[in-house]
Amino acid sequence: MPILGIIASSKFGDVGDYESIATVSVGSGGSSSISFTSIPATYTHLQVRGIVRSNRADTGDDIKINFNGVTTTSYSSHIVGGNGSITYGYGAGSNSAIFAYLGIPAANATANVFDAMVIDVLDYANTNKNKTTRLLHGWDGNGNGDVELVSGGFYDTTAISSISIAPRYGTLFTQYSQFALYGIRT
Repeated sequence: MPILGIIASSKFGDVGDYESIATVSVGSGGSSSISFTSIPATYTHLQVRGIVRSNRADTGDDIKINFNGVTTTSYSSHIVGGNGSITYGYGAGSNSAIFAYLGIPAANATANVFDAMVIDVLDYANTNKNKTTRLLHGWDGNGNGDVELVSGGFYDTTAISSISIAPRYGTLFTQYSQFALYGIRT
């Protein structure tokens, strides 16, 4: 079997196993949060892809992610990242009320620069285990950007049926920010 055949039909499933579930685009005036609700439990994993910017009066803002509306101490995350001149590591630790804080460009960042992110939620419908998440994001602002890799846990065995993403500081996602939710079958 050629190498391509091994990749295309391996134990991880066939290429093309991603299905679009929903897309949210932020219109004029911005949005204080976006949500995906009534997520079907018919996939193995979920993936959220986004491009985002906030209107915070600073060069950066953070976002927060909640599952099923849970805002109690049910999350942990570990983050490693850098901004071009330094590498740093920090984490929300355990017993956090959100999944992650992420540095995204804000109003004073380079004009029209958006953060690009991919969020994986593994085994989201499995009711026999806590959920594992991973996230990769970054943006380039002519030396004032950010890139981070985040891994985390959601300490709840309930199937995830909703995901909410919001700016951390009560600001708004700007127009043209966009999020897309995909289901992954394996």
